[in-house]
Order: sequence, then structure tokens, then C-alpha cells
Amino acid sequence: MQSFEKFWDLVVQVWATGAFGIDVATLLSALGIFVVFMVLRGLMARFVIGALRIKAMRTKTMLDDELLNALEAPIRMLPLVLGTFLALDYLPLKNAHQDLADSLVKSMITIAIFWGLHRAVSPLSHLLHKLETIFTPVMIDWMVKSIKVIIAFVGIAAVLEIWGIQVGPILAGLGLFGVAVALGAQDLFKNLIAGILIIAEQRFNKGDWIRVEGVVEGTVEQIGFRSTMVRRFDKAPVFVPNAKLSDNAVTNFSSMTHRRIYWYIGVEYSSTIDQLRDIRDQIESYILTNDAFADAKDVSTFVRIDRFSDSSIDIMLYCFTNTTQWGEWLEIKEQLAYTIKEIVEGAGSSFAFPSQSLYVEALPGDAPEIFVPPKNKAHS
Repeated sequence: MQSFEKFWDLVVQVWATGAFGIDVATLLSALGIFVVFMVLRGLMARFVIGALRIKAMRTKTMLDDELLNALEAPIRMLPLVLGTFLALDYLPLKNAHQDLADSLVKSMITIAIFWGLHRAVSPLSHLLHKLETIFTPVMIDWMVKSIKVIIAFVGIAAVLEIWGIQVGPILAGLGLFGVAVALGAQDLFKNLIAGILIIAEQRFNKGDWIRVEGVVEGTVEQIGFRSTMVRRFDKAPVFVPNAKLSDNAVTNFSSMTHRRIYWYIGVEYSSTIDQLRDIRDQIESYILTNDAFADAKDVSTFVRIDRFSDSSIDIMLYCFTNTTQWGEWLEIKEQLAYTIKEIVEGAGSSFAFPSQSLYVEALPGDAPEIFVPPKNKAHS
């Protein structure tokens, strides 16, 4: 019995002492306050955010809906911050412990604020797209990324300042470290500067079809700080360093005003001059009167008898279509081919094909004589 009383005294002593000089009952009460606000966190997500979402859906703009979706996670953090503050405030903490608790709550508040600002940048970036008359879409994307990086940096610096860590000396140390890194990361900075030049010169934008001889040909999907992702026509992505796109000649097919058709049409040498003129005039008339082709006043347009080839008389066809879309351009070329075939055959001529003629003036003296069969004569 005496042993049990001694054990109970130890239990009461531990209960009264607890941790950090605070009894267990007070600690459990503080924990209960925190748990209550954790439950309120779920209720806030269900009711408060749900009510805000219903109001946002009633508006005509989608900006408030996207903004609410972005801020949902930081908003759900607020009950956690408030619960932590009330639980720590309930505890009779001493000076050192109280300063630690205050720093913890301040850090949580700072994180919630800058987290919300960081997530709000994406939906609010639609407002920056109104500046597309001044800046390119890629420049706006870079501005959005830069704003996010700045907000994250300032938020981290604010948290470090709360805990008494001076950011200035860290930045000074990073400056010296950056010089050393820069010597070994010249290619990184070269590609970064090249990316800025690409955007400033507006060489290409997202969605453009480009070709760099010996490097890549495809559609631009993303222009990053270091490299640009180009998706080839076989759907394979290629990550090209920006320096290669800045130093080499880039052909931007998406910037074409028209698309060219350049053909040589070979007809037989047996074609008469009248047939050649008829074929040329009909082809030229088809191109000049068809709305699918660009006006001859705007672009060079030629249909001419151009040269005498080995096996054909060649008609040069040089014109441009109004469309630059590949599929539409192929369809126009196909219809043009049908029409040219009808014109050539309708004129009584034919298309030439490569051929060679062999002329023999005399045979060697020791060669056998050529047998010439006699002509059949009608019997009387």
C-alpha cells in the first residue's frame, strides 16, 4: 500500500510538472484548443469557401473564380494560425519560450500572406495580357515568373528576419559566392542573356514553326530562362539552348505572309507554238482569277516558257497562295495539279518524261550484215 501511494505521488508530481514547467492539464487544454481550430479548418473549407465560390460563380468574370481557387489553400491555413496563437497564448510561457512562440506565430502569418500573394499572381496575370500591344506574350510570361520569384524571395527574407537572421550579410556572402559560380556557369548566363535577346528581338513566339539549320525544326512550345523547348513534327520534344537560337539563323515559317508554289512543268517537244501559248495562257488565267492565290500586284507571279531541257520544253510556274496553313496549301496545290493536267491534255499536248535517243551512223566493218526482211506483196 505504501508503494502504491509512492507511485501515485510520482504520477501527481509528473502531472503537476508536465513540460517546460507547465502542468499536463494546461498542455492538454492548449492541445484541445488547437484541435478545435483544426476541425474549424475543415468547416471553413466546406462552408465559408463554398459560399464564396457560389458568389463568384454568379459574376460574369472568371477572374474571381480563379483567384478564389488560388487562395483556397492559404485561406484554409488561417484557422491553423489562429489555433496555434490561442493555444500558445493559453500556456503560461516564460520570457524565452514566449519569444519563441511569438516568432512561430509571426512566421506562420508571414508564410500565409506571401503564400497567398504568390498563388494570386497566376490568376491576376491575365490583367498583364492587356499589355500585349507593348510586350510580347513571352515577355509577359517572364514578368509573371519574375514576380513570383521576387515574392518568394521577400517572403523567405521576412521569415528569416523574424528569427533574427540578417539577410544582408547572407546576400553579401552570396555575392562573393556568385562570382565564383559565374566563372563556372558562363554557359548558363550566356543562355539567359540569349533568351532575353530572343524575346526582345521577337524572333519567334510560342506556337511558331521555326527551323534552325543543323539544330532543330518544329513548333515552339516554351521559351525558358536557359533553353527553349521545340516539338518536332514527329512529336518528340527538343530542348535547345537559347544561345544556339540566338547565334544561328532562325527561319520563322509562321511569319510568312504567303506561301510559295514553284514548279517546272515539262511538255513534249512535239508541242506546237500555239499549244505552248494556249497552255501558258490558261494556267496564268487560272492563277490570276482564283481567290486562293495572292494578287500579282502584291507578290511575284510568273507563268513563262522557261527553257529547253534534255527531254522537255519547261514551263516555269511561280506564284503564292493567300493561306500559309500547310493543309490548305496542299489542297490548293492538289487542285492546281488537276487543272494543269486538264489544260495540257485539253490543248492536245502531253507531259514529257526523261528519255534518250541513240543514233548509229555506221557499224564496224567486221560486223554482220543487218537482215532486212522483204516487204509482203499482195498476190494477184
